[in-house]
Amino acid sequence: DGSHSIDRCMSVTERTLHAVFNELVAQGVALDGIILKPNMVISGKDATDRASCEEVAELTLACFKRTVPAAVPGIAFLSGGQGDEEATTNLDAISRLIGREGAPWQVTYSYGRALVATALKAWGGSPGNVDKAQQVLVERSRLTSAARQGKYSSLA
Repeated sequence: DGSHSIDRCMSVTERTLHAVFNELVAQGVALDGIILKPNMVISGKDATDRASCEEVAELTLACFKRTVPAAVPGIAFLSGGQGDEEATTNLDAISRLIGREGAPWQVTYSYGRALVATALKAWGGSPGNVDKAQQVLVERSRLTSAARQGKYSSLA
């Protein structure tokens, strides 16, 4: 939320991740036994110049390569208030960039709102809409899983 630029998000995310990993090391946490659940580096919802999914991917991967130790086995991105389509598109762009450039960790998603928002809207609290809502949830899950593999298409 907010009107911050993607550059501001990058700066804050980088400082935060440095602090988190410094403290994890200081406390003797085995980094090879954790899954990091961070935000993506994105512009605020109200920013006048929202970053493209390609820019989100570039800055997110650059930030994480500088701050997340290779010992960490996985990163499970949170949707962080992004809509379902935006979260899926950004995840796909990150996955595709990792496919080209490589990364030491596996990347996946831990979406709540971005998976269920459309299904909840389709359901609308009506028992008669349960089947439709379930179909919408399955489809959103399929599309997001494709994005995790860098194989998303809005037409998929």
